[in-house]
Amino acid sequence: MTAPADVILTNAEVHTLSDGDATAEAVAVRDGKIVRVDSAYEVAFLEGIETEVIDLGGRVLLPGFIDAHTHMQTVGSYIVNADLSAADSPADCVDLLAELEGDREWILGYGFDESMWDESRYLTREDLDAVSETRPVVAFREDLHVASVNGVALDRLGEEMPDEDVETEDGDPTGVIVEDAVNAVYEAIEPDAETTRELLLAAQRDAHEKGVTGVHDMVRQSRAPKVYRRLERDGDLSLRVRINYWSDHIEAADEIGLVTNHGSSLVTTGAIKSFTDGSFGGRTAKLSEPYADADDAADTDGDVTGQWVVSPEELDDIVERADGAGFQVTAHAIGDEAIEAVLDAFEKTGDAGEKRHRVEHVELVTDEQIERFAESGVIASVQPNFLKWAQPDGLYDARLGEERRRQTNRYRTLLDAGAHLAFGSDCMPLDPLLGIHQTVNAPVEEQRLSVTEAIRAYTLGAAYAGFDEDDLGTVETGKRADFTVLDCSPWEHEDDIENIDVAMTVVDGAVVFDGRND
Repeated sequence: MTAPADVILTNAEVHTLSDGDATAEAVAVRDGKIVRVDSAYEVAFLEGIETEVIDLGGRVLLPGFIDAHTHMQTVGSYIVNADLSAADSPADCVDLLAELEGDREWILGYGFDESMWDESRYLTREDLDAVSETRPVVAFREDLHVASVNGVALDRLGEEMPDEDVETEDGDPTGVIVEDAVNAVYEAIEPDAETTRELLLAAQRDAHEKGVTGVHDMVRQSRAPKVYRRLERDGDLSLRVRINYWSDHIEAADEIGLVTNHGSSLVTTGAIKSFTDGSFGGRTAKLSEPYADADDAADTDGDVTGQWVVSPEELDDIVERADGAGFQVTAHAIGDEAIEAVLDAFEKTGDAGEKRHRVEHVELVTDEQIERFAESGVIASVQPNFLKWAQPDGLYDARLGEERRRQTNRYRTLLDAGAHLAFGSDCMPLDPLLGIHQTVNAPVEEQRLSVTEAIRAYTLGAAYAGFDEDDLGTVETGKRADFTVLDCSPWEHEDDIENIDVAMTVVDGAVVFDGRND
């Protein structure tokens, strides 16, 4: 006799996202795994005395969203500090920072994007001195490669910031810093274990509210992995976390016996992560041709084609060491020159596709590079919310010009070529429905995917990037019971997907967020 289910989710529009995207009405779960996907009538036969039956009222049930590239500590930092993502001017940022309460050693704000403002300029030392002249103030640009600081912060960290990464005017620092100078700030504000715990729990709540059941966390600091494991031990972790370690942790991770895919069902070792270039916002992404606004691009190191954060020679060494130690490798590469360097480094490993090495961002990719992705099996781990900059007269137009702007974020072309595509947010912001909306409604055909294709990139595509396609990414018997439930169908509201509400998030058959009564 078949044992009854622990949980049945019924009266739903279930999209399995398996081959052909079969649909059903109900799902039964036992011991955290799916045991039946069928009509409500058939699934009801698995109802027992103790079965929890959840009536979804006709809502849409999908596989749980997996964010293949995010920074959970930063997500938490948006919540507990000043969230500047909705600011519409420098003055608005100053007001939001000034509203922070408490006796804070550092006044921090995250997420400003000057490209969306009428007054399109970075925040300056003068702006942030208006917030405080006694405590250090830092405002991080959304891409995290550019920040603005006040005079106190400059005085405190000046010697630790490379001169070439500190913008000056007539010999005086303007307060705008990039790349390694920003890293000096990160090191100075690194939180202790208890604060890290608070940030990660805040980020976990936010993720569940967005329908996210798993993340690939690009961990900047060393405390987060230990905190994640303590959260799991204490029963406080309800999110699947794949930890991607910074490249300076290769030897430490190898020494203690970590390898890719080592861990539990909730906390797993992922890849070794490296940079190559910077960002378009900071004009530090490495291009083969000069920036369209090349005069401004020379403000930092004088190179009108961007800069190397990690040189190709250094990258080759990182890839060789990490690959040799048995790790998946992933590298940030935005400009076409940087993407070329990463593909070259991966090619030298001989089995990049088998080890599922990844390139993060892939914003400006050439036709030849797209073919290399498809032929090699290297994963394009991309962020569809970046498409907000692909609109005419947006950031990409300003930095790259119209022709190259139309060549950015070519998801349609990558997918048609046979490349593996995984979606993530880079916490800009952590919101899969926003990214799916941007992709379905992208301004250029080569960027545009169907609703089903876009959702698959945020589910099965991300699962594949984390070696989890046999357990996650579709609603099928035998897989983990991780679900996202939406109030209405994105297939029926293609032009408004970003405003669809998440009604419920389920991990291992347990409801971790229920917004049906909100």
